[in-house]
This record gives sequence, C-alpha cells and structure tokens, in this order.
Amino acid sequence: MWYGVSSIAARFISYLLTPYLTQTSVLQVSDYGKMSLVYAAIPLLNVLFTYGFETAYFRFAQRKEYQNSIYSTASISLFLSTIVLSLLLWSFSSTIAGVAGVADVPQLIKLSIVIIALDALAAIPFAKLRLDGRPMRYAFIRICSILLNIAATIFFLSYCPRIVADDPYSWIGLFYRTDVNPVTYVLVAGVMSSGLTLLLLLGQIGSIKLHFNIKLWKEMMLYSLPLIIVGLGGMINETFDRLMLNWWVPGTDVFKEEQVGIYSACYKLSLLISLFIQAFRMGAEPFFFKQAEGLNPQRTYARVMKFFVITVTLMFLVVSLYLPVIKYFVGETYWAGLGVVPVLLLANIFLGIYYNLSIWYKLSNKTQAGAWITLTGVVITICINRLFIPSFGYTACAWATFFCYGTMMVMSYVWGQKEYRIPYAWKKLLAYIVIVVTFYFIHKGLTALLPYTIFSLIVASILLFVYGWFLLLVERKEFQKLPVIGRFIK
Repeated sequence: MWYGVSSIAARFISYLLTPYLTQTSVLQVSDYGKMSLVYAAIPLLNVLFTYGFETAYFRFAQRKEYQNSIYSTASISLFLSTIVLSLLLWSFSSTIAGVAGVADVPQLIKLSIVIIALDALAAIPFAKLRLDGRPMRYAFIRICSILLNIAATIFFLSYCPRIVADDPYSWIGLFYRTDVNPVTYVLVAGVMSSGLTLLLLLGQIGSIKLHFNIKLWKEMMLYSLPLIIVGLGGMINETFDRLMLNWWVPGTDVFKEEQVGIYSACYKLSLLISLFIQAFRMGAEPFFFKQAEGLNPQRTYARVMKFFVITVTLMFLVVSLYLPVIKYFVGETYWAGLGVVPVLLLANIFLGIYYNLSIWYKLSNKTQAGAWITLTGVVITICINRLFIPSFGYTACAWATFFCYGTMMVMSYVWGQKEYRIPYAWKKLLAYIVIVVTFYFIHKGLTALLPYTIFSLIVASILLFVYGWFLLLVERKEFQKLPVIGRFIK
C-alpha cells in the first residue's frame, strides 16, 4: 500500500495532474504534447544517470563482505557520474531539444537535466530505504514531493496568471512572465519537487562515508552494464513512441504535437495497471533478492506471479468496461484516442508479467540475457512505428507497444525456464487473460447494440461480478491463506 500510494504517484506525477492539465485552459493540446515529449525523454536519460546501480545495490547488498561498503561505494559513484553527465548534457541541450521536438523552447531540456540530476542523486538513498524495509519513511518523502509538485503547478499555471492580469506590478511579476511557455512552469514545479526530495533524504545522504571499494565497484559495473541496455531499451519501448509519433506522423508541427497530446492523455487512462506495476516493482525487487537466499524460492515466485496476474486482469476489466465513465479523467478533446486504451492495458499486463519473469536473469547474474530480450523489443517497437505511424498515427504506437511487450514476455519465459526453472501455472494464467479479453468483447458487442451509458455500466458490473465469482471458485484455497481477505472466505 505504501509503495503504491507514494512511490508510484511520484513516478507518474503527471497522472495526478492530467484532469487539471487537459480539462482546463491552462494548456493547449499542442502544449500538452510538448510536455509529453519532454517527459518521454526524462526516463530515458534517467537510465543513463543511474546505469542499473539500484538493481546492483540490491544484488550485492546480500553479500556480507560488502554490507559495510556498498552504500557508500554506490552513492559516490552516482554522485561523480551525475556531475559529469549533467555538464555534458547541458553543453548539448540545444541539440537534444531539436531531437526531442521542442527546439522552440530549449529551456525545457535544461530544466529536465536538473530534474534528472536531482533524481539520480536520490536513487541510492531511496534504494536503501527500500532494502531496509522502511516504506513509511519512503512514502512520507514521496508524498511531500507530490504535494509540492501539484501545488507549484497550480500556483504557476492558475494563480500567477490571474494575479498578474489583475495587477501587472504585483510581486508575482518578479519571477513569473506571461510570455514564457506554460510547460516551462510545469518543469519548474518538477525541479522544486525533486529538490525537496533530496532535502528530505539528507539523513540518508549524511550516512554516506568517504569509503570507495574499487573491487566492489568493478563487480557492480560488470553486473549493471547490461542493465543499462535493459533500461534504455525499456524506456524506448515505454516512452519513445511519443517522440516517434512526433517525427513520423504527417502534418504540421501543431498537428503532430496535438496527436502526441491525445495519445499521451489516453495512455494515462491505463494508469491503474501502470501504477500497480510500478508499485509492485518497488516492493518486489528487494523482496525477490531476499527470497533467493531461502528454501525453494521458485515456489514463492510462482505464487507471486499468480496473484499478480489475478490483480491486473481485474484491473483490465475495471478500466476497459467502465471506460465510458473513466474517460472523464481527461478532457473531451482527447476522447478521439480512446480506442487505444484496451490495447495499452493488455500491453501493460504483458510488461508486468515480464517484470516478474525477469527475476531469473537477475538472480543468475545473466543480465546480458535481459539486454538481448529488451533489444528485441526495441527493434519491434521501431519497426512497427516506422512502418505504420504515417498511415495509422497513434494507433500504430499502441499496437507496437502490445507486440513489443508480448514478445519480451514470451522470450523471457521460454529462456528463463531453461536457465532457472520456476513452476508458473502458465495455462491457468493464460486462461485468465483470455477470459477478461473475451468479457471485454462481449461488453463491446452488447453496448454496440444498446449504446446507453447506464446499460453499459450494468453490463460491466455483471461481467466484473461474474469474473470475481469465478476467481473465488478457482482460487478459494489460495485466497483463504491471505492475511486479511482469508478471514472472509470459508
């Protein structure tokens, strides 16, 4: 719960602001597209700044000989590399702005570099909180940064323009200008949020010792270097489609930015699954590494996968069946892209399953396998988008995501079962996915005959109840073992 409410809300902070940014006049659709382009580039650069050291930290922290030096070694490494990379990116900020499609507002890239640098410095202290099992402290810091981000964004986009319009000589004019692109102030709020996060982590930062273990650092680098490819490829698969859409969809610059804005807003409607997957990763990664030291961890991994699939399939039904209501999360201007939401929901289910499966190469120190799997996904993403975006626009992006994650999921399962066998109940899990997709098409067909919102919601509720009842029958024994839910199941 703590990881889900805090860490994920922070990771996808723009989700929390989506209704405000898309349903009001604070941003035009093209400006929302610009913001989406920048936020597509930030995760990609974040991977370079952290270069897989979070996962390496979890992996090597389990070794007794490194427990006294790993935190300081990892922190010092990231600190020095962050300074070097920040200066390098700042020097080429104009070029990066052109590649990202925001050449007319290059200050967006400079602000992004500051955000990335601050987030990179916070990576290992946050990882330490996760490894130490301190989710409440973790949550407190994340929630504080979230609240500041939201407050600062609303302050800059709503309060400041109104005050300056009423009184051009107000003190607000000392730092707010009406001729600046409003997306700039969205990123300024991001800088403030990341800065506060680093301040609240001073306790963890202060425990860093001036002790650098060269031997450990070399081992961590060898382990994490393939993870850079995994991370970069993952970000390309996850966010680069916005940039490719801006590059390859035909039309004017404004039209391209509007298409990116529509696609990005509709992508956020799959946030229920996306947020759960991110929450799961925050807690599962250190958990998986700790379980590896126990007896028969494979059985635990298989059970975790089962409950994961049950959860995300329920979420798929909730979002896809209640889309006539959930669509109000974004402005009406963005509804043209609602058709891609079910495709993206399934794609994210595949991604979440892949994250579960990927534990095999992290535990067996074969991270290069993850690199090859991810590179395959990158090739699929780029090829499908390049071939079909000119004709099908953002619909091609959604299907590219679907086939990319689906392929990675299958590759990881087949390869992993040969190297580190885990007894997944794959037939049952596949059946759950097929059932919810079938229910989606049943709902779609019935509501096409009677296109009324009330009827749609009634059918959705019936189908959701039937699936929940079915799960209860099939997994009754498993549910009875759960700490809270088990009390209500006989």
